[in-house]
Amino acid sequence: MAPAWPSVCPPPLIQLNPLFSSVQCRYTECPMNNPSQPNVKLINSPDYRETYANSVQVRVNVWDFFLVFGTLQQQTETQVEVKNFQGIYLSPQQAKALMAILQQNVSGYESAFGEIKLDPRMAAPGPVH
Repeated sequence: MAPAWPSVCPPPLIQLNPLFSSVQCRYTECPMNNPSQPNVKLINSPDYRETYANSVQVRVNVWDFFLVFGTLQQQTETQVEVKNFQGIYLSPQQAKALMAILQQNVSGYESAFGEIKLDPRMAAPGPVH
């Protein structure tokens, strides 16, 4: 049986955050007036597009993260070509939020379909400056 909530206190609310595709639980206590989540309306701009990328390069400085998306093609056994097509700047806060939601979704994918194995040859060869 669900707990009885005083009429002045709303019951716990489970919301779907459309920005991150994750479920958030919010418990509101009577003495605090927490602002509610804003209604978010997602609108695609006229130049919106969806594209496949199998290469992402990350550059970082003190102010932001820069993600460069591209397609990687094996030209020969020793030659790989990457064609970059989009660069996106993120604030450190958005980069951390992206990391968290990607981790959550990768964990869910692996729970459903098994471990994602990475090619050890594609690992970074050491510190990047």
